[in-house]
Amino acid sequence: MRSEQEIMSLIHKVAVQDERIRAVYMNGSRTNPNVPKDIFQDYDVVFVVTETMSFIKDTGWISIFGDLLMVQEPDKLDKGIGKEKDFSRTYTYLMLFTDGNRIDLRMQTKADMLHEYGKDKLTVPLLDKDNILPAISSPTEIDYYVKKPAAGEFESCINNFWWCSQNVAKGIWRDELPYASLMFQYTTRDSLDKMVNWWIGIQYDFQVSTGKMGKYYKKYLPADYWEMYEQTYGDGDYQRMWNALFVACDLFRILSKHVAKQFHFTYSIQDDANMTQFLHHIRQLPPDAKEIY
Repeated sequence: MRSEQEIMSLIHKVAVQDERIRAVYMNGSRTNPNVPKDIFQDYDVVFVVTETMSFIKDTGWISIFGDLLMVQEPDKLDKGIGKEKDFSRTYTYLMLFTDGNRIDLRMQTKADMLHEYGKDKLTVPLLDKDNILPAISSPTEIDYYVKKPAAGEFESCINNFWWCSQNVAKGIWRDELPYASLMFQYTTRDSLDKMVNWWIGIQYDFQVSTGKMGKYYKKYLPADYWEMYEQTYGDGDYQRMWNALFVACDLFRILSKHVAKQFHFTYSIQDDANMTQFLHHIRQLPPDAKEIY
């Protein structure tokens, strides 16, 4: 597997030798000193170019970066499903190589660059042939820190969690595995993860990022809370799905009360009690029941 130094040197060499490429900068985890380095980190690189179309017409040019295992062109795919895309301003190649390295390379015109450069505070300039890259501050992950919840946001999260839990229970009772599983992931877990983020934010004075899709939860949650969170991942077995749902309820309750106390919000104890009782009732409901009660 080629090293970081080898990949970065290759990116620099390609940009220097190609007159169409006038500047290069990088975003993503490799610009964040707080992110642990590992072998799966990709290279989020942007080439500022004189025009994009020649890079699109001759797709073979990307082989200069190495032997390709697979390529995705997200802009082309988006356009294929009817989304408006202006290839003349920007175009992206996501490239996975046979040595395991991955480069997410975007070409953009100067006009497109001036519209967005530096908005992502995890941005580092790599090359600027014409001094066109605006001055920006050192990279920081501040934009990715957990944000404090507003009262309405907290109330909505509490209400959604308990309201949507009935859909998970209904799906299990009906033997509708895809429905039950997806309802858990997209409603129950969505609300739980918001509460996990807020709880972690409180512990670290909202000066921390929990990472994309909560990938740093294990790092920031106490061992007992993390063990509970792990148990919220059931599988296709309905009894384990029920167990996962009730552990999610327990963890959500613990974290929510702490967040409510911290911000002087109101936690709906009655909704909690009512829905917890309802879930236990549905779990015991025979599959051939003609009435809920």
